[in-house]
Amino acid sequence: MKEFTGKTVDEAVKVAADSLGVDSLHLVYEVKEEKKSLFKKSATILVYEDEDAAHYAEEYLKSSLKALGVDIETEAVLEDGIIKISIDSDANPIIIGKGGRTLQAFNEITKFAVSTKFRKRFRILLDVGGYKEDKYARIERMVTRVAKSVLRDHVDATLDPMTPDERRVVHNTLSSWEHIKTESSGEGADRAVTIKYVD
Repeated sequence: MKEFTGKTVDEAVKVAADSLGVDSLHLVYEVKEEKKSLFKKSATILVYEDEDAAHYAEEYLKSSLKALGVDIETEAVLEDGIIKISIDSDANPIIIGKGGRTLQAFNEITKFAVSTKFRKRFRILLDVGGYKEDKYARIERMVTRVAKSVLRDHVDATLDPMTPDERRVVHNTLSSWEHIKTESSGEGADRAVTIKYVD
């Protein structure tokens, strides 16, 4: 959180926008102090940054799971504009849920809470005990096998529906392959990736 001061709130916002190199419409701030007197006036604002959003996401998760009777430890990092949060607890399997569905639900709820609070869309990735990293590695191996088959037979292959972050792994894994193209289609939970052969 950074502090900026001007004669008015609008001026303080302009100072903050110029200093941070962003459009003033994209600033998330609160007014800390506004003074008006006969001879002098000033306003101070507190501007939130991505690090504040990451901290808020951690606290939101902790309080949400605490309400369900689960204590967790978290570690958040900002990587390429993505808030990545590692979670660990005595109830990891419960947080993950069948097929990772509970974890995905927590991911979506946290993303919604943070985006609402900071009036900005954030990409958030939650992982519990390395579950997601292991799953990403399995997906990479699987799509590599499928892509080799598509190259050999020239027959497109549509994968099972995946979450947005898992589909991103597929696209990234095959992005540099020659004669291979990936496309997502479908809506919501049915959205899936098709691996296509192209000349």
